[in-house]
Amino acid sequence: MHRIDNDLLSVQEARILVENAREAQKILAAFPQEKLDKIVGHMTETVCKYARELAIMSHEETGFGKWQDKFVKNIFASDFLYMKIRDMKVVGIIGEDKENKTLDIGVPVGVIVALPPSTNPASTTIYKALIAIKSGNAIIFSPHPKAKKTIAKVLDILIRAAEESGLPRGAIGYLRTLAVDGTVALMNHKDTALILITGVPKLVRAANTSGKPTIYGGPGNGPAFIERSADIKKAVTDIIASRTFDNGIVSASEQAIVAEDCIAHEVRQELRNNGAYFMSGQESVQLSKLFFRPDDSLNPEIVGKSAIELARQSGICVPEGTKVLISEQNYVSPTNPYSREKLCPVLAFYVEKDWMNACEKCIELLINESRGHTLVIHSRNENVIREFALKKPVSRVLVNTPASLGGIGATTNLFPALTLGCGAVGSGFTSDNVTPMNLINIRKVGYGVRQVEDITKGLQAREVVETSGTHCSANQSSIESTYDLKELLEKLLEQLK
Repeated sequence: MHRIDNDLLSVQEARILVENAREAQKILAAFPQEKLDKIVGHMTETVCKYARELAIMSHEETGFGKWQDKFVKNIFASDFLYMKIRDMKVVGIIGEDKENKTLDIGVPVGVIVALPPSTNPASTTIYKALIAIKSGNAIIFSPHPKAKKTIAKVLDILIRAAEESGLPRGAIGYLRTLAVDGTVALMNHKDTALILITGVPKLVRAANTSGKPTIYGGPGNGPAFIERSADIKKAVTDIIASRTFDNGIVSASEQAIVAEDCIAHEVRQELRNNGAYFMSGQESVQLSKLFFRPDDSLNPEIVGKSAIELARQSGICVPEGTKVLISEQNYVSPTNPYSREKLCPVLAFYVEKDWMNACEKCIELLINESRGHTLVIHSRNENVIREFALKKPVSRVLVNTPASLGGIGATTNLFPALTLGCGAVGSGFTSDNVTPMNLINIRKVGYGVRQVEDITKGLQAREVVETSGTHCSANQSSIESTYDLKELLEKLLEQLK
């Protein structure tokens, strides 16, 4: 009975939240960009002061990752992001072509429902709130149950700061009575315009069946290809740094290494020099038993744990200072746990005879799970890089950079984002690093530049030529086909009678 009451309360709260957000957004929609920017600036400045506290709180509540890296992500999702969006024109007149006499006008979509993950609860919540308000939208969050205290704390800080700067009450809100029914009610509400999900794969189907546009930043299974021309020392350093960042819970991070045979020995040695431990076949089997639960879902007990902790859990003895556990693999299949995403510092290692075979292996890995996300290539051969970019079923190809930080736009010039779209193949409608521009509709304005007569001048000129008897055989053919069409239409009309 208590469960039923909780579900009903959650559904009722969801309705109230969306209705309040709808009314607040009507006010917000009239705000000029300058006023929205003032609000976003104050939100950023305020939440930055809590970045360290929120990182520690997130780690303590979830047990995932490293608070020091979460601190970095919180700064990235606030201050670094703000520097990028500060001068963006998102609402109002955002583009003008004086020569062609057209205007683009940015129009907020309305009320957004957002689902942040437990792996990056503070940073993702900050990021979503900032890009929503920057683009003049209201946003309602359904906190992840495993990180509800952290997400609530973040939102309380952001709401207070935003309302101090003039944000209408209700424009940012969150579900306090957590239940799946309440989250579904948020998504299905008639006034919800867009759903923004990062992680939380169990609710993607509910989002898709809601009939609302959904932006989904799903799980990744990105391989890292080391090609023979690569700077091997830098490539390995990047991969280790990326795979250990926040203990491997960033979706863009590398899940497998694919190396060419001619450099495989050197790559292995460099990995060992940088704290990687290559497991035996038996050790690989022992560790793999921890990855997934009987229902095939990822075991939360391994998420964001260090290599040392994972080894201890599986009874493997590894040297002190081990950073990453590596399992040598030959095949890719849905039943091979090393061919799938693991949110911890574990890597599969594949060797292929040349870049063409490596290309096929990367495609196998991407198709096996989470197509549409990310791939990284380490190479100095521009032709190979371009071949990979042309043929991989991914939304982002990263070159000579750590995938965790490159994918989110920290070590690349991709847009700084913590929701990485995977396109239609990944159950969403965009493949972008999601920006405020993904949260608006663009109204097109076109001024009249020609008259109807201008369009028909060519036809009139041709008629003059044809009636003068100087037309060529091509014109004759055109006239005959016109008469044929006329006869056909007359026959059809006769049949309809």
